[in-house]
Amino acid sequence: MKSVLIIGMGRLGHHLCLNMAHMGNEVMIVDRDEECMQDLLSSAVMAKVGDCTREDVLRSLGVGNFDICFVCIGSDFQNSLEITSLLKEMGAKYVVSKATRDIQAKFLLRNGADEVIYPEKDAAERAAVKYGSNRVFDYIEMAEGYSILEIPPMPGWAGKSIGQLAVRSRYHVSILGIKVKGHLQFLPHPDRVLESDDHLMIVGLKKDVERILANMN
Repeated sequence: MKSVLIIGMGRLGHHLCLNMAHMGNEVMIVDRDEECMQDLLSSAVMAKVGDCTREDVLRSLGVGNFDICFVCIGSDFQNSLEITSLLKEMGAKYVVSKATRDIQAKFLLRNGADEVIYPEKDAAERAAVKYGSNRVFDYIEMAEGYSILEIPPMPGWAGKSIGQLAVRSRYHVSILGIKVKGHLQFLPHPDRVLESDDHLMIVGLKKDVERILANMN
């Protein structure tokens, strides 16, 4: 269980609060507008109305006590930048801030953010990969340039074992799991023979995963 502070109750803040709480974390939410938090009161352990660009408001939250602080302000980048910087100055352990453009990310990282997220950009990229191909069931981009792709076996794979295919040496990716009728089998044995209706969870560097995708279209 982690203690989480979320500043800004827009769409991202709402989803973070609900999902973090659902996972058993203790969540505190803050926003200038009390109405923005009304539907989240049953999920958050504490809610506070306040302007976090004011040092006294931010200091009163005890930001150093939280494992993660999220800055989810998208409408006013100047405020987001100020809050990010103040959080770090006040001893926040880990600050994750929202950005909509690369230039914003650069400023946030230079001024205290440990990590920057692009909700709209990430969602658009995932949708483009997923819906841009008839043979991709799901796509997740991860840190450090890695991605996970859920796909059917490539042409010629069905009827052969993972070991026979030598997926890792030939394609520089690994089969993380196989989903059969909705049930996921993690780390399949090299002797596992692939079926045409299997869903393969492929993990690897984005460029290698995309090379497989290109070969399937």
